[in-house]
Amino acid sequence: MFYVIGLGLCDEKDITVRGLEAVKSCSRVYLEAYTSILMVNKDRLEAFYGKSLILADRDMVELESDEILRDAATDNVAFLVVGDPFGATTHTDLLLRARDLRIPTQIIHNASIINAAGCSGLQLYNFGQTVSLVFFTDSWKPDSFYDRIAENAKFGLHTLVLLDIKVKEQSEENLARGRKIYEPPRYMSIPTAVNQLLEIESIRKEGILDGDSTLAIALSRVGSIPSSEGLTDDDDGTQRIVAGTLLDLQAQPESMFGRPLHSLIIAGKKLHELEAIYAGAFAVNQENWNRIAKKHLEVK
Repeated sequence: MFYVIGLGLCDEKDITVRGLEAVKSCSRVYLEAYTSILMVNKDRLEAFYGKSLILADRDMVELESDEILRDAATDNVAFLVVGDPFGATTHTDLLLRARDLRIPTQIIHNASIINAAGCSGLQLYNFGQTVSLVFFTDSWKPDSFYDRIAENAKFGLHTLVLLDIKVKEQSEENLARGRKIYEPPRYMSIPTAVNQLLEIESIRKEGILDGDSTLAIALSRVGSIPSSEGLTDDDDGTQRIVAGTLLDLQAQPESMFGRPLHSLIIAGKKLHELEAIYAGAFAVNQENWNRIAKKHLEVK
């Protein structure tokens, strides 16, 4: 059996009972390590699961799937995914390969940022397309996300913006020279994301991401719980929710948003009254939030 098991959002204890039982039954257990990360290290996972974990980077998953699936037709093999198994298209491809090889598969679901975004107070059925925002470079600033946000806005729907993660990435020079030298991990922060959104708005000028009138909600380390181990007083590593206009968020110090991983929600143009009240409790400027919600989001 080939298991694809969701690990949830935070630490080793987020795995489901069904998922843990499956892990313990496996002869090999892979940990996917590039589409997202947990908030604890591999050693803690191994200690809790009682299994050694094989880190599976992008190259292994995309180029060495046969090795991952080896013997899965006659033995149990697990592939662990942060969040839910279907949070990335790569995992679907792996399942299709297993199907082609007539390997039995089982999916064990878990919480992901897609459904945990409800902690913002915005109702999940009012979300439209999810978009990804990558790190800009001097020569590459893709803006296809803008059109997706515009399509959502047309119907008054919220947009969940997933922020870029760079894990085991090579510089252009090292890639060109074929050198297996990797850059330090990078995780896009809320300030970087907001600046990039406003930069594209300044180019497109369609008002979709107008800084003064677009309400947004910043999410940090969703699903985490308080812990004092190795943490500072000003950043306890726990979940944070910060709301405001894009300009409100841009004006905040980076420390306001806490540690990664970060996500961002662009609020739709038809907020329900309960959404406005619940999310407004996280606003950095309550008066401004209420004014914009009443004037532009047609709260009733």
